[in-house]
Amino acid sequence: MKHWLRVAATLLVTAGAVTYILLKIDLGKTAHIIGSASLWWIGLSAVLTMITVPPMGWRWQRLLAARGLHERLPWLTRTYFVSYAVGQVLPTSVGGDASRIFETARRHPGQITPITGSVLVERSLGGAVTLLLAGIGLLLAIGRYPIGAYLWIEVLFVVATLAAGFVFFSRSVRRRLVFLLPYARRLRLETPARAVYDGIHGYRVHARTLLTVSLVTTAAQLTRIVAIYASGRAVGIHLSVLPYVVLGPLLFLVMLVPFTVNGIGVREAFFVSFLGKLGVPADGAFACGFLFFLMTILLALPGVGVILWENIVRRSSAVPDGTA
Repeated sequence: MKHWLRVAATLLVTAGAVTYILLKIDLGKTAHIIGSASLWWIGLSAVLTMITVPPMGWRWQRLLAARGLHERLPWLTRTYFVSYAVGQVLPTSVGGDASRIFETARRHPGQITPITGSVLVERSLGGAVTLLLAGIGLLLAIGRYPIGAYLWIEVLFVVATLAAGFVFFSRSVRRRLVFLLPYARRLRLETPARAVYDGIHGYRVHARTLLTVSLVTTAAQLTRIVAIYASGRAVGIHLSVLPYVVLGPLLFLVMLVPFTVNGIGVREAFFVSFLGKLGVPADGAFACGFLFFLMTILLALPGVGVILWENIVRRSSAVPDGTA
């Protein structure tokens, strides 16, 4: 039943977003804009997108090391690329995170709790940094751009983030959560729930590591925001970087919606809606969103290569000659 509800929700969200886009854009004009895009700006966007992956692998390495798990940076970077490939066919970032947890747990048997915690803490810190950047962008944009409506989205996410942080890191709250155990057992969720909670709670004594990871995350997100700005310039959008400081973080949050496959439709609809409030024609806004989508495909290509190499080329070469 849950599977069918998820499928129905996915189809509903995607259909709504696609309908909104089709009502806003002229397909012929949009295709012309994309076909005439500046290759220089596209190349810059691609470079800025790709160079963020090794630092993200490094921050994950720090989180694992804080819990006594040591892994090589090249392998973690490789696993990040694979997670982007997996995220192309599974719901948003959730599929990619599950891929990283699964692969790392195979290399470190019996360590599922700290591994899960490292990925979830990394994701949580990413969300917190996203909110911080979006808040700064909104404050700077007040009076310059008509984007006040997005302030309520920001407030909602801030409240949810603060509440989640309090629940996962507070010792007093930890003791009061005992009443949930019977319900978790009845739903057969006690084991995974403990793994998630203990995995995250264990980082409350690693404040320096969390601060370092937050700083790296901030640099990575700012780099990707500039990459989105470069995509906008590629299709003739001449806004300053400032609106993208608001757009980028909110877009990253929108991409976490678990009812879409790789954000299809929702991502482009967000570009059309947000940039439309800044006077950007829907066709150009959609083109910018489409180039951002191409950057996500670019991130996935190394991971696709790894999957093909490890599961087809290497396995076929390992089969002895004459064996069926």
